[in-house]
Amino acid sequence: MTEPGQKLKRARERLNLRYRDVEEASLAIANRHGMDGFVIALSRLADIENKGTVPSLFRLYSLCAIYRLDFSEVLSWYGIPLGDLMRDSSHVALEETHLVGFEPNVDAGVRLPAALLANFDPRQTTFLARTAQQWGEMPLALLRQLDLRRYRYGFIGSEDWSMYPIIPPGSFVQIDETKQKIADEDWASEYERPVYFLEHRSQFYCGWCSEMEGAIILQPHPASNVAARAFRYPDEVDVVGQIVGVAKRMYLGKRRHTRS
Repeated sequence: MTEPGQKLKRARERLNLRYRDVEEASLAIANRHGMDGFVIALSRLADIENKGTVPSLFRLYSLCAIYRLDFSEVLSWYGIPLGDLMRDSSHVALEETHLVGFEPNVDAGVRLPAALLANFDPRQTTFLARTAQQWGEMPLALLRQLDLRRYRYGFIGSEDWSMYPIIPPGSFVQIDETKQKIADEDWASEYERPVYFLEHRSQFYCGWCSEMEGAIILQPHPASNVAARAFRYPDEVDVVGQIVGVAKRMYLGKRRHTRS
């Protein structure tokens, strides 16, 4: 397997750039950003290419800018799979509810069952285990109909029971930031009532909301055994948006029956 330093060397040579050219270009980048860390000295570039020295993030940025290379791809040369960031994060259980800061990359690949794409009928319940062995890399562009750029995403903490059983702990939620105004109409059932994602200075919350006299009342699900809360609005809390989609686990094991 070609070493990352050698790949960078080939990229430089394809552009017919000398060490001095790279150093001068990196100086210009450093001056533009006001930070010396972007500078790549002649000796350091030689070590990166020939001795396997791992460049700092700043120097790697300069090299990508000078050589016109994709930063995430070059990171993968050094064993950092940026495309696995969300997948790896899903294996880290966090107790607190939080926003997911990853931006969807519509040009990246995602593991999907190939047979499912051809045979999937969204109107019918489907048993996916039969297609599990046919999973492969598919372009996420095929999922553009989900309008991924329109939404933000959050994770309901493993200890956040506030909207259980509608939104249990460990759920991923899809948040529409265009729906920040608290609706006040009547609803036929609890499933029709909007659920909002709130950002407080100390943590995030989700729940039903009502607005009155400069305050937002956060109302958890009655079955959650969690107490309602009141926040001064907009001084104490911001409405991130309305939860419009949920991916949740159906079995949670034992739950704690404490009231917070």
